[in-house]
Amino acid sequence: MEVENRPNGFDFSKRDNLLGSEDSGERWCLICGDRASGLHYGIISCEGCKGFFKRSICNKRIYRCNRDKNCQMSRKQRNRCQYCRLQKCLQMGMNRKAIREDGMPGGRNKMIGPVRISLEEIERIMSGQEFKEGAELSDTWSHGYSNHSSPGNSISEGGQTLSFSTLSSSRSVDVSTYPVSCRDQCSSPKLTHSFLLCKYPLPPSTGSSLKAQSHTLSAQLLAAEDLTPLTTPMVIEEGYNVTQSELLALLCRIADELLFRQIVWLKRLPFYSNLSIKDCTRLLGASWHQLILLSSLTVHSRQILGELANITHQYTPSSLTLQGFGEGAMEVMESLNFLFRKFHQLNISSEEYSCLKTITLLNQDMAGLCNTSTLEQLSERYWSVCRDLTERLHPRRPKRFSDIITCLSEIRHTSGKMMAVPLEQLPLLFKAVLYSCTTNQNPWLANSSTSKT
Repeated sequence: MEVENRPNGFDFSKRDNLLGSEDSGERWCLICGDRASGLHYGIISCEGCKGFFKRSICNKRIYRCNRDKNCQMSRKQRNRCQYCRLQKCLQMGMNRKAIREDGMPGGRNKMIGPVRISLEEIERIMSGQEFKEGAELSDTWSHGYSNHSSPGNSISEGGQTLSFSTLSSSRSVDVSTYPVSCRDQCSSPKLTHSFLLCKYPLPPSTGSSLKAQSHTLSAQLLAAEDLTPLTTPMVIEEGYNVTQSELLALLCRIADELLFRQIVWLKRLPFYSNLSIKDCTRLLGASWHQLILLSSLTVHSRQILGELANITHQYTPSSLTLQGFGEGAMEVMESLNFLFRKFHQLNISSEEYSCLKTITLLNQDMAGLCNTSTLEQLSERYWSVCRDLTERLHPRRPKRFSDIITCLSEIRHTSGKMMAVPLEQLPLLFKAVLYSCTTNQNPWLANSSTSKT
């Protein structure tokens, strides 16, 4: 069950106005729209909502809504309903784990990112059941959305085999047995050595020795990446009319290759040997759609906006397909357009990309993991590494790190919404997104006069 795109009357299709430009000095609270003071408990928020969330969780408060549990949230109205305000904090991803770290020296909560939880879990918190049982967050996210239209588009977690779709020539890969270097059958000692530093939390100090460690760790992450262009053929004869099934099969093959690369990348991470196969499988099973979207927006964006866009332009949807394009797909289209523009503005480097992938993988709050303490240490460590990297590469842009982290939250939100889009709508969705991104025009204007009957 998914969180509505406009909870509590808040319109998330206008996120450009919330986040502002990269160099803008203003940020707005994602809870009430007031002026934000920074990154609090994983998301951009104001001091008022920050304090309210901390008091509510620490004091285990149970609120009641006298209306329909969907009260408007604004700076003037936020105090009228505490129930809906706390619900909004949870829906937007405020991280309860960060509160547990808040009293520790150095403010370590700043290194913990947003979370995404189901409506069922939110209801447990709001009713007080979560407080009584003291349970960890459920692993609803790791199993994907239950209302997805095709089981072939999810990852099987019963065993350790991961594949993207049965519509393409899927590569089923066992994480435990797949070779570290699939491309060239060679390995680097730097990629396979034991990662000993992860045993000790990295404080947020700016000392030269810690900065040097961060530089080394980011270099190791970059070495684990395969930044070569995608090998899936994306060339088509000029004038050829691409069918819906052909474009869908191509999209699945591209996603298949991207997933394949994520599995190989996971095996090459410097801390891979510190984790159990079960934990690796569950982490990848929970984050694969986020990782694929992140790579499409960054290192492979030129191919996606170039070669793939050329192919989608040669697909003409039928009028029936246009009529069936639902509101959920429209919301995903708006979010993807925002992300493509924002990442183009941020111009993420390869080093930043490798760090973002790692913290996306590790920032999966779920039950059933074997070694949660190691994962928490790794998560905190690489949040710090990413922060130090952005400060080193962009010393005159102090808000860049918070901008990037906010985009990661949007990627999690959007990739989850994409999982709910029916397969048959994906070709039109990508055509609309890529047309809009490459031409800055309304995709429906082009389709209205050329659609097939």
